[in-house]
Amino acid sequence: MVYRYLISLCGNEYLAEELTQETFYQAIKSADRYNGSCSVSTWLCQIGKHMWLRELRRRKHLTDMEPDENMLIQAMTPEDSVLKKEQVINTMKRVHELPEAEREVVLLRAMGSLSFREIGEIMGRRESWARVTFFRAKQKLKEQEEQNG
Repeated sequence: MVYRYLISLCGNEYLAEELTQETFYQAIKSADRYNGSCSVSTWLCQIGKHMWLRELRRRKHLTDMEPDENMLIQAMTPEDSVLKKEQVINTMKRVHELPEAEREVVLLRAMGSLSFREIGEIMGRRESWARVTFFRAKQKLKEQEEQNG
């Protein structure tokens, strides 16, 4: 779950693996600080998020992250593959243009396969907030797609 969450944030399998390892290392170091106020998986995802943010600060390129080719959907023909890749890239660009909270909820839901309850816990909000935020972000993406043809 932590690995899937980190892939949803960074879009890179190798970086997600490294961040997952660092997440568990940090969790072991700080196990005495876990107070049980949330599930262990939520706590680990919060640590993972902090590892990702630390990595972003280290690299100093918050907006330059590109989708990893391994994320792109496999297609049956080369033509379909090119069209699908363009569609995925355009969608990812629109997702990354969303406000931070909406972007994170969409990525957690779509790529991390997390429930709205889990997203709410990770974000320090309620499940209903995660649902509404996801719905609004999805509406914005649909409107942008309709405008762009």
